[in-house]
Amino acid sequence: MSKNYSTVKSSADEVFRIENLTMAYDDYVVMQDLNFSVKQGEIFFIMGGSGCGKSTLLRHMIGLLQPAKGSIFYKGKDFTNATIEQREKMLREFGVLYQGGALWSSMTLAENIMLPLKEFSKVSNAEAEDIVDLKLSLVGLRGFGGFYPSEISGGMAKRAGLARAIALDPLVLFFDEPSAGLDPISSHRLDELIMQMRDCLGATIIVVSHELASIFDIADRAIFLDAKTKRQLAIGNPHELLKNGPEDVKYFLNRGVV
Repeated sequence: MSKNYSTVKSSADEVFRIENLTMAYDDYVVMQDLNFSVKQGEIFFIMGGSGCGKSTLLRHMIGLLQPAKGSIFYKGKDFTNATIEQREKMLREFGVLYQGGALWSSMTLAENIMLPLKEFSKVSNAEAEDIVDLKLSLVGLRGFGGFYPSEISGGMAKRAGLARAIALDPLVLFFDEPSAGLDPISSHRLDELIMQMRDCLGATIIVVSHELASIFDIADRAIFLDAKTKRQLAIGNPHELLKNGPEDVKYFLNRGVV
């Protein structure tokens, strides 16, 4: 273990712990003094208005950006200061669904899902094909493996992206604005699929979103990032925050709510 790699005591159900996190681009501070944890098996939302740093926080949690200050711990281990080898081992336990699905347009859906299996596992071609069929079935796309991304709808592309994200049976699934560009029915179906992934895989789900329907329907807990103060204003169950949270949080959660 390298001298800058540390562990912290964490509760058995704690997957992530964020301590005194400041996110910045050069001298511009996006958010500061973030302190929260994400529990095993919960659906945790990162919410707030436009420009508050929701997606930036997700990128920090999956290692695409480094904190200006503070630390991120994954299962008690220092993710921020891990070596390349240590971080790669942790990243193997993550799955990510980006806004547009991020499918390779020159590959079929089956080939897209096959890619992480070829890169990061030792399964045979026959086993990989069985896994691809299973993942497509889990997201309701059985029989669509030979289609290209341009041949399917936006909602189907999101589901195909999810099938690829779960190809390696991740312990944590990250979603960046999963409902973006979807109609309400497709968005609701995706929410149901997210809950199914949590229940079937036992995965912890972290979702970046400002969609109230999704927040109220499937979130166990949520953190609210405030662009004005550049700090977190509240964390908790959305229904409880609507009743007892700070005024700015209640105002955000009351949009379109009767």
